[in-house]
Amino acid sequence: MRVRERPLSPHLQVYSPQVQMMSSIIHRITGVILAFGGLALVYALVALAAGPERWEAFAACAGSVFGKLVMFGFSWALAYHLINGVRHLVQDAGHGFEIKDFIRNSWISLIGSVVLVILVWAIVLMKWGQA
Repeated sequence: MRVRERPLSPHLQVYSPQVQMMSSIIHRITGVILAFGGLALVYALVALAAGPERWEAFAACAGSVFGKLVMFGFSWALAYHLINGVRHLVQDAGHGFEIKDFIRNSWISLIGSVVLVILVWAIVLMKWGQA
């Protein structure tokens, strides 16, 4: 039986990276990060319910430099996914379909998430110290 050669759709090798393309890719990646972060949250709740020893072990892990780095990354993923999700809701309502709107809104999602996370972490660290 003869195999038919089918045309391939253009992929990342054909297109040069653009902010709106990267915005879509990052949105998917942050969704996966949030799924794993949800599992970590469940583990934290189980540790809290298991007693003070397990909670202290979890808190020590979360309070380490690596734990804080993971929490910072998770909070950025949450902020980006939230802001970009709002962008998608606006588009679902029928707004922002011109190319200039796509580009502007992609940059708003990226820059807005960084500003939001820095602001939240600054408030947390000023109010509660080394969170």
